[in-house]
Amino acid sequence: MHSPPPYVPGHRLLAGRTAVVTAAAGTGIGGATVRRFLEEGARVVLGDAHAGRLAESVAALAGEFGEENVAGAPCDVTDETQVRALLDLAEARHGRLDVLVNNAGLGGTARLTEMTDEQWSRVLETTLTGTFRCVRAALRRMRAAGHGGVIVNNASVLGWRAQAGQAHYAAAKAGVMALTRCAAVEAAEYGVRVNAVAPSLALHPHLAKVTTPELLAELTAREAFGRAAEPWEVANVIVFLAGDYSSYMTGETVSVSSRRA
Repeated sequence: MHSPPPYVPGHRLLAGRTAVVTAAAGTGIGGATVRRFLEEGARVVLGDAHAGRLAESVAALAGEFGEENVAGAPCDVTDETQVRALLDLAEARHGRLDVLVNNAGLGGTARLTEMTDEQWSRVLETTLTGTFRCVRAALRRMRAAGHGGVIVNNASVLGWRAQAGQAHYAAAKAGVMALTRCAAVEAAEYGVRVNAVAPSLALHPHLAKVTTPELLAELTAREAFGRAAEPWEVANVIVFLAGDYSSYMTGETVSVSSRRA
């Protein structure tokens, strides 16, 4: 097993930009993305459905990076009003919206023959339709503003791969990939890029709570490095897609994975 590499310091790659990140509170990919964006000089507005966790994250980050650079609003991506309010907050505080990271998603495990309509719909509504709702709202604002922008969606390698018990989640993430491609074609005419990341396995405390140790061990064994990704390693790729080094990329899904062929 390889140990994680040293943490990569910021290089001001997103200096002066305003970013919104959904499902951004806590220790997962969303929280790591917020921290990386702040380290890269961005002003960040966090959205999260868990109001208490959101308030704690905003307070801690504001203390570290400055209150002028961090704000948050409760946001359940299944609620159009809350989605609009989150983006409104970014524009009200900073006068613009440059980057949106759609990290909100919902998983679960159920065999297809036992899966209920409610289980299927709940995962699709948050993971796919919620992403659509946020992309639509952001594109409307970016088109009206006329200064371009970037959207990064969080997909998953399960959008390509098969895993028992994950039919709803895999279908939703494959939908996020298709949404990314179609949105990118439509958004190109007004200078907005839309891409996605597809992580394989990024380990954080919440994932450990909802996944059995046996499954985590099995998934980890499939990774070439013999370990899961650190959430900040996925966030680094999101930084790349949000910044100028990826200026010719749109409609792409970048796999963040070390899985064996």
